[in-house]
Amino acid sequence: MGAISRLVHRAWGADREYYRAFYKILGITPDNVELYKLALIHRSASVKVEGGESINNERLEFLGDAVLEAITSDYLFIEYPHESEGFLTKTRAKIVSRQSLNRLAEQLGLDKMVVFNPTGNSAQKHIFGDCFEALIGAIYLDKGYNVANRIVINELLPRFVDMDYLTHQETDHKSRLIEWCQRSKRTIRFHTEADGEHEGPMPLFISRAYIDDMALGCGRGSTKKDAEQEASQNALSLLGDEMGDFILDRYDHLADKSQ
Repeated sequence: MGAISRLVHRAWGADREYYRAFYKILGITPDNVELYKLALIHRSASVKVEGGESINNERLEFLGDAVLEAITSDYLFIEYPHESEGFLTKTRAKIVSRQSLNRLAEQLGLDKMVVFNPTGNSAQKHIFGDCFEALIGAIYLDKGYNVANRIVINELLPRFVDMDYLTHQETDHKSRLIEWCQRSKRTIRFHTEADGEHEGPMPLFISRAYIDDMALGCGRGSTKKDAEQEASQNALSLLGDEMGDFILDRYDHLADKSQ
């Protein structure tokens, strides 16, 4: 297809709305628009092609996840030359977390474009973030790493990620966990006691964080406060992934059945 034919196709062809939408969102015009369209198809709405194969955005999501992590690593390595490996790892994890990517995808408007069949289960809570990762995979295949890098670092991070907040985020994990429980209307309590089997000159405390009477985080520390902070941090880590969603959904289901 010649240059003029491509322009005509993009402006008046069947996929013109896709070209316009992706240009508005990403600032680029796709060369292979089919990759970007595929990035919008969730597994629940898989399309069967000739030969009976079902296609969806899972493979693009897998690729985009790796590309996005590499781009974010590049960015943090350059922007924070004096920070430790631990700082870089934790900050990257915050940027590419499921919750963060879901919010970013919604801000971009991908929630209005993704194709899926709602089921209401916890596995679908991060559809839009998964779609965003698939879109990054599509950009990488269509335009290459440098373009994907430029879009993420120059366009998306400055617009949608508050780096000052992330890098100076509250480290009081217990307060954050209590606030999460209050927002989610769930109960929380801590059981903290000295480790009777610990030998040494300094005491060791063990703490468990119970959400709706389920022990979702365990921590140890030389003080009760330190143990509860670690227990809270571990609970927050679990609540931030799909396993935490599954556990709480299952708890709610069983609670409803017992009533």
